[in-house]
Amino acid sequence: MNLVEQVTEQVRKEIEQGILKAKADGRFDFAEMPAFIVEVPKDKSHGDFATNAAMLLTKQAKMKPRDIAQAIVDSLNKESKLIEKVEIAGPGFINFYLSQNWLYDILPVVEAQDTAYGSVDIGKGEKVQVEFVSANPTGLLHMGNARGGALGDSLANLLKMAGYDVTKEFYINDAGNQIVNLGLSLEARYRQLLGETGCEIPENGYHGQDIIDTAQRIVDAVGDSYLQLPEAERQEKMIATALDEKIAAIKSGLAAFGVEYDVWFSETTLHESGAVKEVVDLLTEKGMTYEKDGAIWLKTTDFGEEKDEVLIRSNGIPTYFAADIAYHKNKFDRGFKRVINIWGADHHGHVARMKRSMDAIGYNGDDLTVLLMQLVRLYQNGEVVRMSKRTGQYVTLQELIEDVGKDAARYFFIMRNPDSHLDFDLDLAKEQSSDNPVYYVQYAHARINSILKATGKAVPKAAECDLTLLKEEAELELIRKIANLPTEIAYAAEQLEPYRMARYATELATLFHSFYNSCRVINEDDEALTNARLVLVNAARITLRNVLTMLGVSAPERM
Repeated sequence: MNLVEQVTEQVRKEIEQGILKAKADGRFDFAEMPAFIVEVPKDKSHGDFATNAAMLLTKQAKMKPRDIAQAIVDSLNKESKLIEKVEIAGPGFINFYLSQNWLYDILPVVEAQDTAYGSVDIGKGEKVQVEFVSANPTGLLHMGNARGGALGDSLANLLKMAGYDVTKEFYINDAGNQIVNLGLSLEARYRQLLGETGCEIPENGYHGQDIIDTAQRIVDAVGDSYLQLPEAERQEKMIATALDEKIAAIKSGLAAFGVEYDVWFSETTLHESGAVKEVVDLLTEKGMTYEKDGAIWLKTTDFGEEKDEVLIRSNGIPTYFAADIAYHKNKFDRGFKRVINIWGADHHGHVARMKRSMDAIGYNGDDLTVLLMQLVRLYQNGEVVRMSKRTGQYVTLQELIEDVGKDAARYFFIMRNPDSHLDFDLDLAKEQSSDNPVYYVQYAHARINSILKATGKAVPKAAECDLTLLKEEAELELIRKIANLPTEIAYAAEQLEPYRMARYATELATLFHSFYNSCRVINEDDEALTNARLVLVNAARITLRNVLTMLGVSAPERM
């Protein structure tokens, strides 16, 4: 239990004692202690903590909530060293203003925990898988992939900080129609490059320059020798070459974005191992399928869907949906207690089907969580950027990194709720000013480091300093924010919302800048105060660095 949780629990106990004393004194009566909350108010003017206990007691006590609140306040321990002041607000909220002494205990904790500061154990080692990006290995990574990469990676880092055993996974869609179309597209480009005419790319094939480049490398390597092979074998070889190239490019592009995976899972293995057939047979045994027009259908209408879905086509080839069910069964078979997918918003119709399919095969579909991302629009010079100047197609992840850098790209993708459309301002992302959120936060970290280096000596140990000298409001606000990091991480992890941590980083940077502007850190006339403030500055450094690291953004020592 972190220090904020300890203090929260202490406040909770004092409230409970106050309620029980008020009952014993005959101020009001109740049968059962309500499940009241103790929380940090959004408005700092409302105190350090607030509770709704009085309002929850209204029905039992048959009194107005403000009268109950007054009775509770009157019954609180007047000798408490923790609670300095109590106020009743609104319909019956009770606001608690604590003694500042507890805040000073935070700084030695931050110092001691260092890189681990902020971590909590709400996950208790539970196995969680986060699958994200999983782009088709038939093209280049685009803005949707980039947003998914930043979101998935930062979410995985957040869950690790919250005590979960996290596996990051990429699902390689190396089977199905898109691979067939890849082979046909390569076939056409290969023949074109050899001078043949009448070799047209299928309408639903791949027309990008990257396919031409791959075909050219095949020509350079083998010349026209592939023409001597049977068509199926020729395409199989070209597909293998293209997949090796594409997957290597995907791995390299994501690594440049700071994204590394624990597992790369091939869809092909599901077919080769018989896992797809196995799951279709299982659904059939459970009475969830039927045959029609030579195909096998899943009774998805039983799940509340508008129509049933095909699992096995009339030609005997499984659908993507069948493979996806097999894949998710495989996830749970591997022992993951919770499975998290990050999909584009265009997959929203697939969510309920997949969850209920898990129910149908004997797992709890609610153990599968799907986060949906909205579209990304790039802006430059106030206008939407619709395509790459280099390729004439969509802007790729690689181009984005080259243009604005990894840090800005990741921060901009993370700082908005994925449910909302993201307007990515390329000009702002490159701007070195406080208007640029990532520059603003990184500059705070760099400024902190410059302060610490300016002393020319090691940061004093918290235990050796008189931290009670930190009495200015800007100092206390900064400490409160630092103290709240474990709580912020716990809540963000529970809600699966890493964007909250980007917001926290911005708020912490703002409080540090305010502190720096109002409090002189290095004061030659007051060594004790200087040392106390250096401890605070160092705690801010550790906290900000840990949050940026969690987001996959660098914490520069100079800018």
